[in-house]
Amino acid sequence: MEQIIQDFKAYLGEMRMFRQAQAIMSFDDSTIAPKAGVAARARRNGFFAQKVFKMTISEEMKGFLDALESEVGNLDAPTAAMYRIAKKNYDKNTKIPVELVREFSELTAKAHVAWEQARENDDFEHFAPYLEQIVAKSKEMVGYRLKEGQHPYNILLDDFEEGMTMEIYDEFFAKLRETIVPVLKTVVNSGKQPEAGFMREFVPKADQEKISFFAAEKIGYDLERGYITESTHPFCNGSHKTDVRMTTRYDENDFISSFYSILHESGHAIYEQSVCDEISDTILSRGISMGFHESQSRFYENVIGRSRGFWEYIAEELKTYLPESFKDITPEQFYRATNQARPSLIRVEADELTYSLHIMVRYEIERMLFNDEISVRDLPEVWNKKYEEYLGITPPNNTLGVLQDIHWSMGAFGYFPTYALGTAYASQFVAQMKKDIDMDALIAKGDFAAITAWMTGKIHRHGSIYTPAELLKQICGEQLNADYYTAYLKGKFEGLYS
Repeated sequence: MEQIIQDFKAYLGEMRMFRQAQAIMSFDDSTIAPKAGVAARARRNGFFAQKVFKMTISEEMKGFLDALESEVGNLDAPTAAMYRIAKKNYDKNTKIPVELVREFSELTAKAHVAWEQARENDDFEHFAPYLEQIVAKSKEMVGYRLKEGQHPYNILLDDFEEGMTMEIYDEFFAKLRETIVPVLKTVVNSGKQPEAGFMREFVPKADQEKISFFAAEKIGYDLERGYITESTHPFCNGSHKTDVRMTTRYDENDFISSFYSILHESGHAIYEQSVCDEISDTILSRGISMGFHESQSRFYENVIGRSRGFWEYIAEELKTYLPESFKDITPEQFYRATNQARPSLIRVEADELTYSLHIMVRYEIERMLFNDEISVRDLPEVWNKKYEEYLGITPPNNTLGVLQDIHWSMGAFGYFPTYALGTAYASQFVAQMKKDIDMDALIAKGDFAAITAWMTGKIHRHGSIYTPAELLKQICGEQLNADYYTAYLKGKFEGLYS
């Protein structure tokens, strides 16, 4: 049995090498790869996706799983987790034709470029044919995995957050809606919006790049094991804890957008860089789920980055990178301006209060797509109606509307809800953290290392050893409880707007 376990781990290690190559190629595709190479890269991506997929469902994998099945109770925690993950991937993929996986990978590689072009030119019709194929192939692949009585969208939700269903998310979002919508109406009608015009002062891209490195390193991102560059949509991509890369995008008339995208991606990156060494070269080295990953990005971006203590600590040093026009701006002005709550069009730039409304729009649209209630061609109209319904604003074009996110070009249906879920997780973690350390005092003096040490001990170091439900219960003593999140939002924004 010991030899079988060693061979099983070696086999998974080979798969991980292919996935590391895929991660690096994906980063290259989204940053510096030449446009003329799209077709060749699509074929290459299809080759690697097909290779990994074949290994996931091979007879060799089946042999390992069969041999280990009766021994699971005797395995150490990391090995048992490897078995659990491999078994789940085998069971869900074994019925999907390998050729379909290759086709899907090639399609999304081409669709990503089409989305970038469509977004740049405000041309949804250019992207629509690709998205129609992605939706069709996603439904086809889900169809192979469906069991009697299952809803296709529940399968996709579970892919990004194990155990999550529409029923859980429906209850979760209903609770958020009950809190957010009334508070937002109060804020909008208060007439007490802070002065934020100075945030639109011109800041050269070169200075913003310096700010990105300054902010990332300050919050705890290790640049010796990382890299920052620019892309159409900010993201983090790690192939190993010693190679975790991230991107942002710059607007010279809105420097705070890239500042917060860097704090957000740094949260993801710190998670990936902090897994314990014992599992860093295994399939367990990634974050446990997208919900847990988003808990970290939203924590560093918002709980830390939009707190009063953070601005009292960082404002003066940040101003050394900003134009002279910022010299008299106080920490309190930064704090209030960066917590301005108002309906807006762009999800990644949304304030804390309205952010989950953006996620609700996407969640409901995806549900409708996979329930065959709407088609891809309906998306711009449906998108605009829902923004009017939830946020009271209508996008003036598709670039600021249905084309703003990268996820659908990747075929990542079921991903969006984890953004709101992760924010709720973060609020639960904060409640526990404050029982152990004085988080607010640590933020105020810039001791982010102590805060990260708490997160690493409770979350980061474990990688994917546990399921989301297991680790949440281990940390908090309970499962998802949106009350922490709604209390945080209500308390913060009623305080800000009196």
